Amino acid sequence: MNRPRTWLPLAAALVSVCLWASAFVGIRAAGRAFSPGALAFGRLTLGSMLLGALLLTRGWTKPARGDLGLLLIAGLTWFGLYNVVLNDAERRVDAGTASMLVMIAPIVVVALAAVFLKERFTRTFLLGGAVAFAGVLVIGFATSSGSATFTGAMLCIAAAVASAIGLVAQKPVLGRLSALQVTWTCCTVGALVCLPYAPALVRELGAAPARGGGIAWLVFLAVFPTSVGFTTWAYALARGTAGRVVAMTYLIPPVTIVISWLLLGEIPGVIAVLGGALCLCGVYIARRTPKPTPG
Repeated sequence: MNRPRTWLPLAAALVSVCLWASAFVGIRAAGRAFSPGALAFGRLTLGSMLLGALLLTRGWTKPARGDLGLLLIAGLTWFGLYNVVLNDAERRVDAGTASMLVMIAPIVVVALAAVFLKERFTRTFLLGGAVAFAGVLVIGFATSSGSATFTGAMLCIAAAVASAIGLVAQKPVLGRLSALQVTWTCCTVGALVCLPYAPALVRELGAAPARGGGIAWLVFLAVFPTSVGFTTWAYALARGTAGRVVAMTYLIPPVTIVISWLLLGEIPGVIAVLGGALCLCGVYIARRTPKPTPG
């Protein structure tokens, strides 16, 4: 009976990784029709509506004041700020470079979780994280178009820090509230933060070309990376330590390359494949539980 409980969080985290990897492609595609703030507002608003409709069929738990404060922080940083900043960054850098730079988030999570969640990390976890991050660097250098600007790089780093703060703020609440309720609350807060961009979204929806795919990509981002991806991630995070769960995000760059290859016909080079192999090895090492020392 314990086996499903072991594999379900892993499966949920993998679903999130795949959907978030596809989001790097989707953001660049939708960014041709929508400005960063308008895209974030449209994505979060639609996601909030979908999650809210599902939440109506489930039970609702009144959050404590402390939990509400943490959810506001997570919604502001991980949903609102992260989406706007990353959308802006991907207008300046390619998807490979963006996914590489955003991968500093797990390092920030490790530091924040150690300080605020009192989580302890083994040498195995640190070694795995180092190996995986080396793979991320290899992938980033192999896939970068060379057009990344300093501003774009700084925006990616800011997005990574925002997501790390939101993840650590969200973690304690998941022990008391459902993953669905937590995700809906954060998504709604993020949408409210982006409310000033509503007029821009209305204008850009009217101007978006019917065959450009921008609207379709916006809907995709709302339904899958946002509604499904954040919910499955919250489910996984509620059942594992923040550091070990976030180690799964090192898989995002190689998955992004595969999706780009399938959708855009871009074949990854040998160096990128080697980087992806390093990521996989690093995640495997980081997730290993060390055997207790005899005696």
